[in-house]
Amino acid sequence: MPSFFRFPILAGLASSALMTLAATGPAQADRIRNPTAVFAGLDKITGRIISFEVAIDETVQFGALQLTPRVCWTRPPTEAPQTDAFVEVDEVTVKNEYRRIFTGWMYAASPGLHGVEHAIYDAWLTDCKGGTELVVDPKEPEAPPAEDPRRPRNAPRDPNQPPLPGQQPALPPPGGRIDVEPQRGVPVQPQRPSQRFFPTNPGQGRDPTTGGG
Repeated sequence: MPSFFRFPILAGLASSALMTLAATGPAQADRIRNPTAVFAGLDKITGRIISFEVAIDETVQFGALQLTPRVCWTRPPTEAPQTDAFVEVDEVTVKNEYRRIFTGWMYAASPGLHGVEHAIYDAWLTDCKGGTELVVDPKEPEAPPAEDPRRPRNAPRDPNQPPLPGQQPALPPPGGRIDVEPQRGVPVQPQRPSQRFFPTNPGQGRDPTTGGG
């Protein structure tokens, strides 16, 4: 074979190999599941900030706040860093009442936007650690098949009209807004924390309810 045919063939083989590698490589949304979440807590009375670690599904108490992380994610080193955790936070009032004041995602990159602010205690996520399990997110669902133009199309129904007999109420459109104010401070069942941190008191971790350190 003449030499001037070899280079296009080699170039084509190299391009095919690169395309195969890109197709089989890790997705951009791959995540690492971590067993431990790391938080920072601020005591506004003393101005003291402490760091504490919490295992997934473990409940600890920082001041008047009880924190329970449910999942903590990081990204592989080859991807853009993003550390987030889904956390439940309850407040213990002076009357020993337990109220849920936060349920949602905390992002270590923006603690000012996704932290918990309290009259005395603030808490936010700083890191996730100990994870080795790589979780590959599923691919985006394929687009629905095109509608057959020969099928008769029903006229859209006015969502402001009441549903017909035997018909379910219309749901809001995807991404639509529901003007319902969520409840704040919903009462919850008391949790028994595995650790307590009371930075206002002398000695870190001292529990005034038991007198222990």
